[in-house]
This record gives sequence, C-alpha cells and structure tokens, in this order.
Amino acid sequence: MKTRSLLFSIIILLFLFNFLISQENPQIFKMIESAGESSDHALADKIMIFDSTKVDVMESGLSYVYIHKLIKVLTLQGAKNLRTIHFDYDTLSAFIEIKEATIFKKDGRVIKIAKDHIYDYPAPARAIYWGMRNKMIAYGRLEVGDAVAYKLKRKGFTYALLMDSEDERYIPPMKGHFYDIVAFWSSYPILEKYYEVSIPLTKNIQYEIYNGELQASKFIHQDKTVYSWKKVDIKPFKNESNMIAVSDVAPKLLLSTSPDWEAKSTWFYGVNEDYGSFEFTEEIKNKTLEIIQGAKTDLEKITRLTHWVAEEIRYSGLSMGPGEGFTLHKGEMTFRDRCGVCKDKAGMLITMLRAAGFESYAAMTMARSRIDKIPADQFNHSVTIVKLDGKYKLLDPTWVPGVRELWSSAEQQQEYLMGIPEGAGLMSTPISPPSEHYYRVKGKSALQVDGTIMGEFTIEMEKQSDARFRRIFRGNYINTWQDFFEKMMYHISPATKINNLEYTDPYDLSKPMRITISYEIPKYALLTEKEIIFTPVVATYIFWDRRLNHHLFMNLDEDKKFGFRTSCSRLVEFDETIQLPSGTKIGYLPEFEKFDGSGASFSSNYKENGNKLVFHQKLVLKKRRYEKEDWKSFQNSVKASKDVANTAIILKR
Repeated sequence: MKTRSLLFSIIILLFLFNFLISQENPQIFKMIESAGESSDHALADKIMIFDSTKVDVMESGLSYVYIHKLIKVLTLQGAKNLRTIHFDYDTLSAFIEIKEATIFKKDGRVIKIAKDHIYDYPAPARAIYWGMRNKMIAYGRLEVGDAVAYKLKRKGFTYALLMDSEDERYIPPMKGHFYDIVAFWSSYPILEKYYEVSIPLTKNIQYEIYNGELQASKFIHQDKTVYSWKKVDIKPFKNESNMIAVSDVAPKLLLSTSPDWEAKSTWFYGVNEDYGSFEFTEEIKNKTLEIIQGAKTDLEKITRLTHWVAEEIRYSGLSMGPGEGFTLHKGEMTFRDRCGVCKDKAGMLITMLRAAGFESYAAMTMARSRIDKIPADQFNHSVTIVKLDGKYKLLDPTWVPGVRELWSSAEQQQEYLMGIPEGAGLMSTPISPPSEHYYRVKGKSALQVDGTIMGEFTIEMEKQSDARFRRIFRGNYINTWQDFFEKMMYHISPATKINNLEYTDPYDLSKPMRITISYEIPKYALLTEKEIIFTPVVATYIFWDRRLNHHLFMNLDEDKKFGFRTSCSRLVEFDETIQLPSGTKIGYLPEFEKFDGSGASFSSNYKENGNKLVFHQKLVLKKRRYEKEDWKSFQNSVKASKDVANTAIILKR
C-alpha cells in the first residue's frame, strides 16, 4: 500500500514538474502548434520553425557564433530523420559547444537532453584523413507533432592555420578580416531564418544578396555596427536534373571585410612565400632534371612535370600539418609522402616548376560552382599557374591524370584567383571549343541479302572525350577490357561477333585514343517478303554508355527554370558508308530536322551513291555550363541524335 502511494506521489510530482516547465515555454508551444501539419507544407517531413544565427566579430577577425533552431516533426519519416542531428567540424579551425538540446513533446512535456546523449567522435573519412570530428545530439524516439531545439556556440572559420594560444587558432588566416556565406535556401520549409552580425566600428563590410530578397537592418550598438537579415516562409528548393550549383541560383548572402580580390591575391601570395611552401631540396631538383631531360621546349617541360605530379602524387591527405588552409604544404613533405590533396599536388608542381627555372605560383578556384564578386572565401580547390611566353597558364595536376590536357576543360567557365606578387582580380576560364573534344566514328559496312551486316569502324577521340575512354580502361583490370567492348556492341545486337579489336595504349598520353573494331552481326536486319529494314550500325550511336556519352542519359522532357551543365563542351561526328545488297533499292530514307542555337546544334542525313548509302551526323554541345535559355537547342539536338539511332531505313527488293 505504501509502495502504491509513493509511486502515485512520484507521478503527481513529475506531472507538476512537466506542467511548470511547459508553462515556462508557452511561446514555444504556441509556435509549434501554429506551424501546422505536413498537409499544410506540401507533405514535408519536417519544418524549421525558426533558424537564428548571431555572430560577434572581434578586432582580430575571430568570430563567436550563436545558433538557435527549432524544428517540428511532421511525419514518421521526419521523426526518423530527427532522431539524431550531426555537426561536422575541424578541431584546428573551429570549436563547437552544444549549449542545450531539448524535445518539446506534443503532449506539453519538455525533455532536456542530458550531456551523456551529446556525443563527440572522429568523423568518417575517405581519401582525406585530417582528424575531422563530429558532434551528435541523440534525441531518440520522436512522434509526429514533437519538436526539437538546440542552442550551440561556435568559434572559428572555414580554413585552418595552426596558431599558438587557445583562441588564436580560430582567427581567420587573413587576420583582422571576416567573411561569411549564408544560405537562405533549404531542402525543407523554414518559417523564419534570421542572421545577425556585429562588426567593430573600425571595420568596413561589404555584402550582397543574390537570387532573391531579404529584409535587412543596420544600427550602431556600443562600439559595433549590427547588421541583420531575415527571410520568412522559405519554401523547399526543388532541384532540377543536371542543374548548376544550388548556390548559384538560390537566395544567399555574401559578406566580407576584405576590400577586394586584389588584396586577397597578394595576401595569398605572401603567406605561401613566407612559409616557404615552394622551396625545393636537392633531391627534388635532381628528380625534376631527370623528368625534363631531353625536352625540346618549355611547354614540353611543363607538360612532363604536370603529368608526373598528376600520376605519381596519389590523391590522399594523410596529414593536415601546419600548412593547412590557404598555406600550401611544403613540396618536401609531398615529395616524401608521394600523396596529398589538391593543394599538395598544386604545391608539388609549383616546387618542381621553380626547380626547373620557371616562374610559378598557386591559384584557387571553386569547382562546379560560381565565385561571386564579393571577396568572401568561395574556394574548394587549389591549382597551379606558370608563366609561359609572358602570360600565366593554368595547370591542374589533380584533374588531369589520364587526360591529354594540362588544365582540365571540365573546369571551363570557372572563376579563379591567382596568388601573385603584383596582385590579380577574379578571372574566369573561357569556353573550350567543342572541336578540341571530338568524338568521331568512321565506318564502312556491307549489308547482305539475308540480313547479316559485316563491317568495321574506328573511333577517334581527343581531350575530355579521350579521357572518358581512358578512365574506363585505367579503372578496370586488363582482363575485363574485352568484355567492355562486347557489352557495348551488344547494345547494337546481342548477336554481335567482334572479329578484330585494336586500340592504342590507354597509358600512353602522347597520342589520342583510337579504337578499331571489325564485326559481324547475323540476322541484323528485319526481313519481310518484300523489304529489308535496318539502321546503319554507326547511326545507332555506338557505345551507349553513361560514362562515355552522359548527354544521352539526361532528362530531356523537363522544362528548365535554372541553368544546367554537362561534363564538357563536345563535338560528335558520325560517318558511315553502307554497301547495300544487290537487287535492292531505297524504299524509305528518313530525313531529319536541323537545329542550331546557343546551346547546341545538330544535323544528320543519308545520301544515295549508286548501290551505297552514305551517312553523316554532327552534334555540337557548345559549353559545359549553360543558361536556361540554352536548353531548347540543347534539348532538340540531343533528342534528335537519339531519334536517328531509333529510326530505320527500308529497302525494297
């Protein structure tokens, strides 16, 4: 009896405790209730009720960031997704402290997450092993209608340089300056997002809002200028297939105290020279001379060194070291380890180029997305520049293994910043002409009266088209190469027999790839009493493979609201001469519409020449990065090339 009474008393006390806590958070529960249900938000799994960030910037550039978020569970899937929330961070450049984590139950209870349910552990790593860590809040089981909240404090920046005192390690590399890039988009709905930054009065800040509008304010508080931006009712951003980076088209805020890109350029040059990133040892000098021995021109020397670094320095970041961030690791370390990330490969190439007597420096870029004019640190990739014939030339040893280029054309239409003594503004790589990335197929064949077709075709490729084929060879065992060609030919017909196969050495970059296949396909044509129906082999778009011809697998039926991208500009040309069976004549010869526009062009035709049929087709993909206005010509041109592959010729007999 006493036990029951005690248990009852405990239950009452817990009820009263939770009741009192809920009374302390009436505004929170009101916000949760008014946030609505999944049906109110296009069946979203969760909704961010508010996302508040406040940044306090010191004179040194060190920033203290305070984040408070409240998220409501709208579906069972949302409950699963919110069981845990993760935060990645780099211990050398950022500090994160989760101050508070709370569950607001739909029945009015408030549950504070205990410290032993907040974890800190090494982050999973692949290719880059720099000791990144992960913090995780384990909320546990949630129900539809619950909400989770957290408050955290962060200090630091995006790039890491080792410092001495505890807080100095979190000061940005460009001391005294502050920047931030704030996304005002989301994959799920946000009712309100607020961002505030307090900057010392001694600092000038420039900012710009891209791809939308934000409510903004500015006021003076004590010795700081306080800026704030807010956006309400943010709808989930809907991605399109093959679209350009979301950050290029969705609302965002960029802010920076850096005066201009020229200042960043000279600073970037200075930190690497001061650190001695590109000093070479006697061992490096000797290896450099060995590599360039016999080279007849400066370009040949540069080519040899670029491809040596590309092939011999494996992409694997073993050590962060004191040079992480904008300061490139010393060439001596990379040469010893024979591995590193993009900045290590770039630094190794600069070191060897200097050992060979060239003037060479580092540059930064942003792979696959745009760098805007506000000088915030919008970089994710490091490359090399070398002065040749009085002009700077871009080199990228990270992106050109197995590529007959020194700068990958998969990086065309991409901004970059050089770190040079005289300083430089933001620059952009030009469009690479499609003719430099040709994919040409030339064939001849003979169609027999029984439907068998015999023939031969040769594929010739250059630069990025060439690289795609090499990648398939070099990425697979030699004993699988024959199987690959057979599978590609089976696309034309499962009855295909390859009589002879010849190809250039995929490891020899001195000449373009060339592949010649002799084949025989029994019963290839469809026979009726009076007709022979077939599509010429080359017209079927030989090698129907996503890795080789990515554009064939794009969604061509959707409309585009945003720009889109492909792997590279490209020229595709098909030519075939078909010997027709004696005693036959053309019954139906298809004709195809021509297209030409800002994105692509297409033409295809058949011509009779005695008892032969001559086929020619040309597809030009004019860019890597396209505007939405380019879509119509691109869409029509690629669709047309696929239509040709599925359109038959009819012979009468």
